[in-house]
Amino acid sequence: MTTSAPVDPYKSLALGTRVKLNTDAPFTSIYVQSSLTQSGDPQGIYASRVKNRHIVLENPARTSRAQKEREAKKARRGLGKKNRQSTALGRRSIGVKGLWELENGTEKFDLFLPLHQLWMGYMSELLGLSPAASVPATEAMPSASSMHAKLVKADFHGSILTVCQSKNPCLVGLSGIVIHETENAFKVITRTDKLKLIPKQNSIFTLAVPLYSTLPQTQFEPTQARSGTVLDVPHITFDLHGNQFCFRSADRAGRKFKAKETIEL
Repeated sequence: MTTSAPVDPYKSLALGTRVKLNTDAPFTSIYVQSSLTQSGDPQGIYASRVKNRHIVLENPARTSRAQKEREAKKARRGLGKKNRQSTALGRRSIGVKGLWELENGTEKFDLFLPLHQLWMGYMSELLGLSPAASVPATEAMPSASSMHAKLVKADFHGSILTVCQSKNPCLVGLSGIVIHETENAFKVITRTDKLKLIPKQNSIFTLAVPLYSTLPQTQFEPTQARSGTVLDVPHITFDLHGNQFCFRSADRAGRKFKAKETIEL
């Protein structure tokens, strides 16, 4: 008596043939048993390990520790790059994009008068100036020691600077509203609507600060539009020695200045 091996109903089917599955010949059991060709008991293995169990068909490869460390380092590097891009632009990026370049026709002294008026209010608040009607002129001026410490760290964008001394005689007498301050120069708009770049090195500047406050006395008092400058009202003048002032405005805010002897030009 001879016994024949069970016939796989799906082995003889050609590729692409449609198969109708039923409960007597389920696909899963027949496929698993036919795939276990090297096992002596495929039906037993199917009954003990596969039947009525949840099996994950995908088997992703485990990530090694070194690869995880590389991915974490790459993520930190990308996060640091993103943070650097969200911070303030550097001087090279600003120069390439031309953010500080004025358009043609905007180099007008009158266009920057509102900026100068804002700077006068900023100085009034920074130095704590008194209103004009409250104290006489002899008592309105604050102490020089407190003013010097604040002025060296103040923002000069909008102020009026005048070159009183310089080794370059062509610069003496130049005056205008500061629209941009760099580490080594002031960019100003003169009254003749000219854009001038004045180096700080080997130059002495005169800075005018209002003597009285230009801010409104109360919050209900309307702000009046003014067309004059600080030179048209009572003011105080200071000398800025450019050789000791070669710092950016952002660097001066956190810098401790020490008294130094000044050599006249």
